Amino acid sequence: MKLQPRHITFFQWCKRYVSFTLIVAVGVMVYLLFFTDTSIPETYRYDREVQRLKAEIKAETDTLEYYRELNRRIASDPVTLERVAREQYHMQRQHEDVYVVLSE
Repeated sequence: MKLQPRHITFFQWCKRYVSFTLIVAVGVMVYLLFFTDTSIPETYRYDREVQRLKAEIKAETDTLEYYRELNRRIASDPVTLERVAREQYHMQRQHEDVYVVLSE
């Protein structure tokens, strides 16, 4: 006598292989991965914010270094002091006229 293969329905398969513990474990994993403060989307958003802040810190540090160097040069070199006063503050000597040209 030859045995015929049984066709298992989806309900029978679920009843055999899926338990309440598995459903609870999958539910907890889904909750932890997507709905908490340490979820995947939140972690990705935090990482992007960290990268943006690091770039901003680097830009501010570069600007700070530029102004420290400029301050050092102004304190030690009168030619640099005069150049900065003329370019940035439009200062002039008594016998000079200053024309400011704005480029668009």
